[in-house]
Amino acid sequence: MAHVPAELLYTKSHEWVQFTGETTARVGITDFAQNSLGDIVFVNLPAEGDGVTAGEAACDVESVKAVADIVSPVTGTVTAANNDLESAPEKLNESPYEAWIFEVSDISDREELLDAAAYEAFCATEEA
Repeated sequence: MAHVPAELLYTKSHEWVQFTGETTARVGITDFAQNSLGDIVFVNLPAEGDGVTAGEAACDVESVKAVADIVSPVTGTVTAANNDLESAPEKLNESPYEAWIFEVSDISDREELLDAAAYEAFCATEEA
């Protein structure tokens, strides 16, 4: 089983979310996601000021296997994108829980989020 930090929340589309305040959060992809994708070679980041909607694609990543949408777990406004990923997309493979993709503020809605135990159980059904 992939590493699943207990302090984060997760989506069934394999993103993690870390709330940094009442209405602010960081978003990235899980170890399960990066492992499924293979070597990530490009990240198409959202722009600061972009609106994102819970359950809808916010940006995408390209790996040697496929292009995958990154689904926003929350509704709000992008306040920052991790520009380091433009020159080093492999950071998502090397340390998926440190390499956040974007930050969101003014969060008004969120997807049904899973805690670490529920996410691990969900991943086990996907691996079966």
